[in-house]
Amino acid sequence: MFSILRFLVITFLLFPSEGDTVKMAWSDSQKLTWEDFQGKPKLNSGYVASTNSGLSFSYSFSKKGDVIDYKYEVHSYFYPETSWYIASQVNQNILNHEQTHFDISELHARILRRKIENFVFTDNIKIEIMKLYNDTEQERVAMQHLFDKESDHSKNREGELKWETFVQKEIVVYEPWR
Repeated sequence: MFSILRFLVITFLLFPSEGDTVKMAWSDSQKLTWEDFQGKPKLNSGYVASTNSGLSFSYSFSKKGDVIDYKYEVHSYFYPETSWYIASQVNQNILNHEQTHFDISELHARILRRKIENFVFTDNIKIEIMKLYNDTEQERVAMQHLFDKESDHSKNREGELKWETFVQKEIVVYEPWR
């Protein structure tokens, strides 16, 4: 009995629940500041800052006869403890770049909400809803990479401004799915 209890205590210490993860929800009124980046800098990464952001997704459903009732939650979060910067090498342009990464996550949260609300689910709802999530997550990751490529990680000001404008316009387009 003591061995099982010790195993459970160690497991909970090594693998905290998502509830223990420090996270910040996206907000149009609260932009990132350098104080939000609390992770240890990765000096040999080739980058001067890194934003860890992404989607949180959960759902439940029930079926009564032919009627499928479902509920879902989609959020975009910034993870301070795994986001970092090298203080001597950053500026406002780089912070704007990192904010755009977070904004891309929010955009995809809204895209996923729209996909779910417009989808007609069948008895295969588990497969269908997870496909919507996985497809949207792949699109989010691809957009993050394309943003970095076309902005050269904030060094290409023209590319950076194009992306900042594009993402902000898309967030407005998807406002109904906030």
